Amino acid sequence: MGWSGIKNGELLDRAASEFDALVTVDKNLEYQQNLKALPIAVVVLYARSNELPFLLPLIPKLEEVLANLAPRTLIRIGA
Repeated sequence: MGWSGIKNGELLDRAASEFDALVTVDKNLEYQQNLKALPIAVVVLYARSNELPFLLPLIPKLEEVLANLAPRTLIRIGA
């Protein structure tokens, strides 16, 4: 989408206009941004590493959460 290098605030604004949810591994995002002001849900994945083998076990829970997600919510998976 050409969003490489976009900072968190602008990234969230862009994501909110295009998607229902933002999935991230940025554990500090909720403390750096006013997530309640956005019409998008945020899902934070907590794993020992951001490498795929550590994230894959979180996928079943992520699919469950995304199927029932409400706007303006923050969900932590693996926390």
